[in-house]
Amino acid sequence: MHESVLLTESIDYLNLNKASIVVDCTLGYGGHSSHILKKIPNGFLYAFDQDSEAIKKANPKLKAIGNNYEIINTNFVNLKEEITKRIDKVDGILFDLGVSSPQLDEADRGFSFHKDSKLDMRMNQNQSLTAYDVVNTYPLNKLIQIFKTYGEEKYAKSIALGITKEREKAPIETTLQLAEIIKQNVPEKYRKKSHPARKVFQAIRIEVNDELNVFEKALKDALNIIKPKGRICVITFHSLEDRICKQIFKQVSTPPKELQNLPVIPDEYKPKYKIIANIKPKDSEISHNNRARSARLRVIERS
Repeated sequence: MHESVLLTESIDYLNLNKASIVVDCTLGYGGHSSHILKKIPNGFLYAFDQDSEAIKKANPKLKAIGNNYEIINTNFVNLKEEITKRIDKVDGILFDLGVSSPQLDEADRGFSFHKDSKLDMRMNQNQSLTAYDVVNTYPLNKLIQIFKTYGEEKYAKSIALGITKEREKAPIETTLQLAEIIKQNVPEKYRKKSHPARKVFQAIRIEVNDELNVFEKALKDALNIIKPKGRICVITFHSLEDRICKQIFKQVSTPPKELQNLPVIPDEYKPKYKIIANIKPKDSEISHNNRARSARLRVIERS
C-alpha cells in the first residue's frame, strides 16, 4: 500500500482555489493528484508520469473525481515543452521525488534489494539503459564515482572492485545476487547498521534514470511557467535532490550580492521569487510511515 508523504502539507502549501491550473510532475499512483483534483472542480490538472503501470492504476482513481485533468505520459524533463503547448502559465506545480512503494514492491521492476528479480530499475520501461548494463558494463572508475556521488557510499571502491571481479566470472543478473556481492565487500560492523545495499541501489537507480540532471532542468523550467503568486512544492527524499532544490531556490530568491546591503533595493533588482517553507514530516507521520523519515518539503512562490 503506497502512502503519499507530506500529503496534507504539500496540498495546503500549493494554496489552491477552485479554478487553479496545477501540474503534478510525479503522478505515481495518484495520491497527490487525486487530492489536488478534489480542490479544483473548476480548474485543471496536468499530471506527468513516464511509468505506464502507474498511469494504468492512477487513471481510474482520478476519473472517479472528475474529467478536468490530462495525464501526460512522459518524463517531467519535458515539463516546459509539454505545458507551453497547452497553456501559458500555471498556478501550482508539485514534485514528489520518492520512488513509489508499488514500484519497489513489484519484484520484476528490480528496484528492491529485498526481492529477487532481474536487474532493471527503469522508471520508463521503454528506455534501453538498465541496472544490468550499469553493473555489468561500466568500468571500475565509473562505478566508484557513481556509488560515491549518488549513493554517498563510503565503501564505494571495495564494492565496485567486488562487482568487477564477480562479473568477470559470469554476468551479474539479479538484485539478490548484487545485494550479496555488496554485502561481501563491506566490513561486518557496517552490515549491522542498515542494509549495505541500500545506498548502492539508490546510486544505480539515479544513474539509470538520470534523476538529478532531469530534476535540475525540470525545476528551472517550472520557475519559468509559474504565474505570479503561484507556488512550487518539492518533496525530496535524499540529500542530493534536496541540495539541488535548496541551491536553485536560494539563487532565485536572493538579491544580487552587491545590492544586499542597500536600505532599499530597486524594484528591477528585487528577486522574482520568495521562499515560503522548508519543513520535515511530523513525528506522528514518521511513526506511521517509515518512508517519511528522510523527506523534506520546500516551497517557493513567484512574487
